[in-house]
Amino acid sequence: MNGYEIRWAEDKDWIPAMHMIWKTFLKYEAVDYTEEGIRNFHEFITDEHLYKSFRQGRYQMMVALDGARIIGAASVRNYNHLSLLFVDEEYHHRGVGRSLMGRMCEYLKKEAGVYVAEGSSVCRGFLSETGISCSA
Repeated sequence: MNGYEIRWAEDKDWIPAMHMIWKTFLKYEAVDYTEEGIRNFHEFITDEHLYKSFRQGRYQMMVALDGARIIGAASVRNYNHLSLLFVDEEYHHRGVGRSLMGRMCEYLKKEAGVYVAEGSSVCRGFLSETGISCSA
């Protein structure tokens, strides 16, 4: 299992996951965004409505953990749209993102039939390099 666990996120995971996502976004993604885009992303991941949707089960998120530490997260909105995929920089190139996407794809193929992958050049590159396809 590569020394980490992948599971559905619990309420206690939300804040640590968003901190990891923000830290990783700033280091690897922010360079491709305007200042307004960076603010918008921060507002998105700290939005109370998003958190409420998560708690109500309408915004699903899986996390990868090394012990109690969240090292990766993947989330879906509207049951068919990949919203976030981030892995802590210390765990890049160790299969965490691939494992998260594999589990999320299994779920989406079963529950939703297909998902939409959009987003950053890093995400598109990752999907291309790994050959992951979630199309039904």
